[in-house]
Amino acid sequence: MSSSDGSTIAYDLSGSGPVVVLVAPALADRADHRRLAALLSQDHTVINYDRRGRGRSTEVSPWSPGREVEDLAALIAAHGGSASLFGASSGAVLALDAANRLVGMVERVVAFEAPVIVDDGRPPVPPALSRQLEQLVREGCRGKAVTRFMRVALEAPAAMVLAMRMMVPAWRQMTAMAQTTVYDVELCAGLQDGAPIPDDRWKTMRVPVLALVGQKSKPWAHTGTKAVAAATGGRAVLVGGAHHGTPTMQPQAIVPHLSEFLRES
Repeated sequence: MSSSDGSTIAYDLSGSGPVVVLVAPALADRADHRRLAALLSQDHTVINYDRRGRGRSTEVSPWSPGREVEDLAALIAAHGGSASLFGASSGAVLALDAANRLVGMVERVVAFEAPVIVDDGRPPVPPALSRQLEQLVREGCRGKAVTRFMRVALEAPAAMVLAMRMMVPAWRQMTAMAQTTVYDVELCAGLQDGAPIPDDRWKTMRVPVLALVGQKSKPWAHTGTKAVAAATGGRAVLVGGAHHGTPTMQPQAIVPHLSEFLRES
């Protein structure tokens, strides 16, 4: 289908019932949420899409957060006009931003570990990172851009990055999406400074929000999740045994929380 600017947005549609849209995290496309989609599709119509510039979705330049929100608006409009959103990591930020803007279209939001840094539990993401990543991509150094994003924004250990580079198909897929690391850094701008969430970020939020955090995740993620809940008038819930990669690796751990929340009236 086409977004409002002419970008092609690829997606999978499964199941029946109330509509839920799955919003992927950084360096991911709809493949990362296919297992989650299969589980949710038992009770819901699930839209699992490639964010612009990823997978089979195209993009019309220039990128902006607003255009990613427009993509969600187009998907929702094409499937009944209203939907709940699930987002993981930076996808959670996009889902919250969309709910804030698409009044009347978004019914509920589940935000799994939005990468919000509100204390000194980890270093802030440097403001210059997006420019550095953009420069690396422009110079054709896509692998270096992905590595820098993972090391700085995600705080991935060097050994983990090295191991991922050795997983050739997966690494090739991520380097193909290198430009989108710039997008995710800019999407999260203002939320990763080690300061409180700006009062105006989600000021028009009028829908229920469930902010999830994994029991095994780092302390700053727990603090950030509580801050997201407070800023949106939602509630924070701990997912036992889970970590940042759980929505992709062990989606069955979060489905009970999603199903219960999405059933609430």
